Amino acid sequence: VYTRRAAGSPRSAEKVVALTFDADMTADQGPRAARGERFDNPELIATLRRLKVDATVFMTGRWAEEYPDQARSIGGDPLFEIANHSYSHYAFASPCYGLPTVAGPDMAADVRRAFDAFRDAGAVNVVPYFRFPGGCYDDAALRSLGPAGVTAVQWDVVGGDAFAKDADAVAEQVLGGVRPGSLVVLHCTRSAAPATERAIRRIVPELRARGYRFVKVSELMRG
Repeated sequence: VYTRRAAGSPRSAEKVVALTFDADMTADQGPRAARGERFDNPELIATLRRLKVDATVFMTGRWAEEYPDQARSIGGDPLFEIANHSYSHYAFASPCYGLPTVAGPDMAADVRRAFDAFRDAGAVNVVPYFRFPGGCYDDAALRSLGPAGVTAVQWDVVGGDAFAKDADAVAEQVLGGVRPGSLVVLHCTRSAAPATERAIRRIVPELRARGYRFVKVSELMRG
């Protein structure tokens, strides 16, 4: 499982950082979306575009089905790439924050179903990287990814934006944790991470002032 470059590697010596955003929506949250709950965050995507920040969105297939126009737009913008965050956002290991669990024999199919949803939405910039829902995995879950042809990617900096309301606290946590080659996990889910867009407005200029360059996960991995 990739988390970040080891100290002393060429990429870790370069001041690059990958901002990643989990676009979470579970398979059973359709009724909540129908009642008006928003699992997207178009303001965040607009801010990343305005600031010209390369980023990777780890998207669930269910999110792409709910917001196909946004999935197509994100997946067609050269600033961004879409990676796989499962179809259902159910856990691949238990316990995992109360999430329902995908059965072992169904894990690879769940991952492939997400890729199908991205394709059906018209997303183009899709990469073969995968993030476990909740970050929860075990050896059996890792073995299950083999048939899906993906590489698991986690993080070394937790943004702490899930359910946070204080954008400055989120920004300070990110700014305090980033090192050359870091991979930051944040969220692209308005209802569950309402402070993220405001935090990004502070994070990006401060990291650039420190000499950091923003890269997608695929570039970090190539390094």
